[in-house]
Order: sequence, then structure tokens, then C-alpha cells
Amino acid sequence: MSKIGILAYGSLIEDPGVELAPLIVERINGVQTPFNIEFARKSSSRNDAPTLIPVESIGSPVLGVILVLCPSVTVEAAKDFLWRRETRNEKSNKHYSNPINPTSNQVVVGEDRSFNDLDLVLFTKIGANIDSLTADKLAKLAIQSARGDAGKTKKDGISYLISVKRQNISTPLTDEYERKILQALGVRTLEEAHAAARKYLPS
Repeated sequence: MSKIGILAYGSLIEDPGVELAPLIVERINGVQTPFNIEFARKSSSRNDAPTLIPVESIGSPVLGVILVLCPSVTVEAAKDFLWRRETRNEKSNKHYSNPINPTSNQVVVGEDRSFNDLDLVLFTKIGANIDSLTADKLAKLAIQSARGDAGKTKKDGISYLISVKRQNISTPLTDEYERKILQALGVRTLEEAHAAARKYLPS
């Protein structure tokens, strides 16, 4: 049986989802991504919070985690589980279909068959949609998302950044992005920033 892993470099590390989580038999920490990563995409499911994606001309490699799956999981099933988790279609009958000419909003499941001594490592890719990327713009998006519905369940940009930092993931923009959030809200920590962003919102 093939040994399949999923390369996680963002929220997937702490929240692999209800379908993938029971299938993880090992975690390989401190694995450098073979591509650059940056906060270059607004996530509609997070009220436009900035999220990490693979990029080319910006960002940098980061230390991610490989989630090794149970040997009984097939390649097709692993792709389905990963794609459904990334597209919020878990527990559905939907299946991944590799797009020939993907749009910037389509999640693509990439493959690497020569990475970290595993038979196959899967990862997700999706297009960037934040123009003129700056720490200021990221901070404004994160705060705005925290004040929206995503902030109620901590699926917002500030909470996402807290999770990323907890995993020791850092991109060229991470430190300045955090500083701009704290500065804008007049607080000392990201946890305080989330509380400040949610304060005095209509119930």
C-alpha cells in the first residue's frame, strides 16, 4: 500500500477536518515547503480574512507539517477528503476533479512523488486575490473579518494568524502584519486584538 501524506502549511495543521482527522496516523513536523507561501488570498468563508497560499514572486518557504494518512486510504479518497475540507464540502458525495485550466477561485490538489521519503504528498493550491499586498491591507482585512460573522466562531483573520504563529509559521509579511493589527487596535497581543475588534458590536 502507498504511504500518502498531506502537506499542511496553514489552518489545516490544527484543523484537518472531520473526514481527514481520523485517518492521520503520524505527523512529520518542521518540513520546509517546496514553494513560497504568503498571506495572498482573501477567504470568502472567513469574511475575506487573509489566508496562506502558495505563491511565486513573493513570500518564502515555511515550516509546515506532513499529515501521514492510514495506509488503507487510496489516492483518490485522499484527494477527495482534502478537496472537500478546503472547499467546505465535508461529508458530501462530491469528488475532486482535476481542472485542466483552473480559475483563480478553484482549489487544485497538487502532487509530489519525491518528497520526504513518502510515496505521495498532496497539497492544495488556489489563486491569489489580494492586489498590492501590504501589511496594512492585511491588517484591515483581518480586523474587518473579526468584526463579522467569522469572528463569532474564531474563523476570522486575527484568529487565523494566532493559529499560524502557534505553529511557528512565518512569512516575510507576518511580523509587520501582526504589528499593524496591534497598532490599529491599541493592544499588546493578538488575543487582545480579537477581543477589541469584537467589542461593542451589536448583539
